[in-house]
Amino acid sequence: MATPAHPHGLAARAPALSRTRRAASIGIVGATLALALAPAPPVRAGTFPGVNGPIAFQTDRDGDYEIYVMNPDGTGQTNLTNDAAIDAWPSWSPDGSKIAFYTLRDGDYEIYVMNSDGSGPANLTNTPGANDGYPSWSADGSKIAFGSNRDGNFEIYTMNADGSGQLRLTDNAAIDAYPSWSSDGSKIAFVSVRDGNYEIYAMNPDGSGQTNLTNSAAIETIPNWSPDGSKIAFVTNRDGNNEVYVMNADGTGQVNLTNHASSDSWPSWSPDGTQIAFRSMRDGNGEAYVVDSDGTGLTRLTTNPGDDLSLAWGPQDVSRSRQ
Repeated sequence: MATPAHPHGLAARAPALSRTRRAASIGIVGATLALALAPAPPVRAGTFPGVNGPIAFQTDRDGDYEIYVMNPDGTGQTNLTNDAAIDAWPSWSPDGSKIAFYTLRDGDYEIYVMNSDGSGPANLTNTPGANDGYPSWSADGSKIAFGSNRDGNFEIYTMNADGSGQLRLTDNAAIDAYPSWSSDGSKIAFVSVRDGNYEIYAMNPDGSGQTNLTNSAAIETIPNWSPDGSKIAFVTNRDGNNEVYVMNADGTGQVNLTNHASSDSWPSWSPDGTQIAFRSMRDGNGEAYVVDSDGTGLTRLTTNPGDDLSLAWGPQDVSRSRQ
């Protein structure tokens, strides 16, 4: 059975990552895989509902993959990274001031962090010879979960936000990847192949209590928590092609949100919980869309011949809102 791939196949073909442009498809290959005049009170990181900020995404419209940001309506699309190497998988800090991502600029994939305007990029993982990717911030901004093959196959790790204290959470012969930290900090969702196919699991932040949430014969991948912690959006091919589904945090109530004949993937909840951004191939190439959390109100955000993917909807930058 073919495996689902991130744009660069980071986990699906661990340890190698494809550097080709066409590997950018989410690929389940073949049949398998603002505000009132009175000033608002300061927004605390990790609170719900949050204030919707920009959407970060990955695109190859400039020839190689870069991290861009845009407003929630698709305007103001801006390149943040401008580097000759692949930059991928943006993840916002809960206060909106920083973006973690992974990049090939040091010869292998490392996790970097930069300011929300693209300044100050810094390598957090520094593990030559290994591949680190898929960063996800904890609710309080103190830690980042990520995937790494430094111990031979992909496992889930955490580290402090400055790169220190790197700790392995999963330990088995199967691939574990795509971590997503819940908004209250109590759980980390991730993808594992330990049961023979890709399933969504959840565990405690110390690695205990690892539980299969999806239990399906199909492939499930790319989990993303709702900002109130009650639901998880994810991607599955159980209906014959990639669709964005939503389920309760315990795995019950799994519902198809997108219901389209083309591939839909990379869901990301808005900070206020009312919408989900995602990537779709319905217009011939990967573009960014947004839909209400009940599946209505579909709106296309990007229109270009490049591939737009790895969407991450950020909160309003608290540090700037207080200035």
